Amino acid sequence: MESFEWSALGDVGMGRKNLGGEMPVAVYRLLQYTIKDELTHRYGKKDAEDILRDAGYRAGIAFAKNVLPKCDTFPEFVQNLQDVLKNMKIGVIRLEKSDLENLDFTLTVSEDLDCSGLPVTDETVCFYDEGFIAGILENFTGKAFDVKEIDCWGTGDTVCRFSARVKLSQ
Repeated sequence: MESFEWSALGDVGMGRKNLGGEMPVAVYRLLQYTIKDELTHRYGKKDAEDILRDAGYRAGIAFAKNVLPKCDTFPEFVQNLQDVLKNMKIGVIRLEKSDLENLDFTLTVSEDLDCSGLPVTDETVCFYDEGFIAGILENFTGKAFDVKEIDCWGTGDTVCRFSARVKLSQ
């Protein structure tokens, strides 16, 4: 099995001298939602969601190792994460609840890439983000996390809200 390497992303600055490193959110969503649709057709809804979640997890680990500044304290980690996600235009993250002793968190992401502005479908859609957040948290804490989206634009909310809890069985 091939493993993702950060270097596989290449040198965007060198390769896109005229267009740069940014693109419209709609193009990102076109890629993500057509991949999700194809996975759903081939493997079913649950497996498609699991694949996106697992890919997000791998991305979260790589993102944390290669993009987030190293830090020692949880408040510094949260501030760095907020700054990087906002500066990279991924989303605006806010920690609503933080229980460091039990590693149990509730956080929101507004203006996120995946679903901000989508029509209401009564379903959460941010499976990739669940994995992405789990990977980032694991990279910082050294513990595996279960992350579940509990509110979403798809369910009629104006932010995505995630519950993140350390996995009890590791």
